[in-house]
Amino acid sequence: MAENSPSRLWFMRALYPLLALGIMFAQLMPIRIMPEGLAGPDLLTALTLAWAIRRPDYVPALSIAAVMLLADMLFQRPPGLWALLVLIASEFCKSRGRYVRENTFVAEWISFSAILLATTLAYRLVLAVLIISPGMLSLVLIQYGMTVAAYPLVAAVSYLAFGVRRSAPGEYDHTGRSL
Repeated sequence: MAENSPSRLWFMRALYPLLALGIMFAQLMPIRIMPEGLAGPDLLTALTLAWAIRRPDYVPALSIAAVMLLADMLFQRPPGLWALLVLIASEFCKSRGRYVRENTFVAEWISFSAILLATTLAYRLVLAVLIISPGMLSLVLIQYGMTVAAYPLVAAVSYLAFGVRRSAPGEYDHTGRSL
């Protein structure tokens, strides 16, 4: 019951933007980790969707929108587009979270992969309609694959380091609402 307390909820809600800022800071460092011609995983999106699937109450919509809009600005993407798409994807994850949480991790991973694919395709489609250069398709596909491959690691770190686990069926928060 202690992990469903209001103080834990607010701590985790404050931890999400701090982790996001840490990820953005690490990605902005002038250190080349990935070899030339490869795109690394989008850890920020993976973290957001993992927490939205596992514990939707830890990532409120306003927090996701603010974090992703800041990421759009820092990474010089079209402002608000990726933020809007990730917000829609995370709200979709939250609405389907109960069904995904009752299944295995493989079902969760497949669900994440499908939602990320739809989000990526929508992003590319909007950029194409607006006649904005969306970048090389091969890099987008590599980044998608790397993000899908990194999802188990993100979920494991979230669980082991921060205690973000899937809620059990029939689990309730401190106010008596079903999780």
